[in-house]
Amino acid sequence: MRGEYSERDGDAAGRSTGGGRTGPATEAFITHRNLLFTVAYEMLGSAADAEDVLQETWLRWADVDLDTVRDRRAYLVRITTRQALGRLRTLGRRKESYVGSWLPEPLLTSPDVAEDVELADSVSMAMMLVMETLTPTERAVFVLREVFDLEYDEIADAVDKSPAAVRQIAHRARAHVAARRPRGAVSPAQTKGALDAFRRAVETGDLQGLLDIMAPDVVLLGDGGGIKQAVLRPVVGADKVARLLHAGMGRLPAGASLRPAQVNGHPALILRLDGAIDTVVAVRVDDGLVTGLYAVRNPEKLSYMQRETALRR
Repeated sequence: MRGEYSERDGDAAGRSTGGGRTGPATEAFITHRNLLFTVAYEMLGSAADAEDVLQETWLRWADVDLDTVRDRRAYLVRITTRQALGRLRTLGRRKESYVGSWLPEPLLTSPDVAEDVELADSVSMAMMLVMETLTPTERAVFVLREVFDLEYDEIADAVDKSPAAVRQIAHRARAHVAARRPRGAVSPAQTKGALDAFRRAVETGDLQGLLDIMAPDVVLLGDGGGIKQAVLRPVVGADKVARLLHAGMGRLPAGASLRPAQVNGHPALILRLDGAIDTVVAVRVDDGLVTGLYAVRNPEKLSYMQRETALRR
């Protein structure tokens, strides 16, 4: 069932209703599908799990009496949120046994995602990792309020809390994120400029160039999932990170290529070996310098880099 809606929305939903026609339940689900996927992905950090949540959402939505539903969008978001909360707790147990650092599943995104600054910020690798430090309920409330601008009453229905409790949770989550989020707003041009300089330094083996473009406290995280070799713990400091990258690129075969791409709404780099994606490197840029490098190598997390994923608010 995984991924069914991502490729065959109409046909899949039509089959689920038991016929060839598209009914009102199917139409509502398809209309809001990209929004629901975005909600689930921001809560889970996993596109594969987000697709599973959408499947579960559909199964429950198909049994709803639409005559009792005042706002179909809000109702669908509520179902999706509840399913994602349950999945978050399962995912948390899975992460406890994960080999090395766990990073969100990268998405190849279209230019319109980058144009929505708030959406792009919320799905950036850096922000997704900040949201990982929230409790499941805090994460749900933060995403629904700060990203999708839902009213407190609507969020209360989704997380089974009172509106007053949701306000408190939102305040706490907002403060928690504010203390850990990227240091300041960075324009796409600044990010692209820093990434281009970083890429040139890596490709040319320019160790000093790497040191010049990285902040002194830069952090490198690698996610191989125990399948591919990756740093098991964060590497901190420009000198350590630069020397590690310099040595690593020097060992790559002649057929390797490092090319820019839009990943999670931001410029990133894709390392290919013999044409196949080997590593996706997302970056965090603050004040014109690279402060975070997130290298995803786990092949189980790279399937959504083959085609653009539509994200919506």
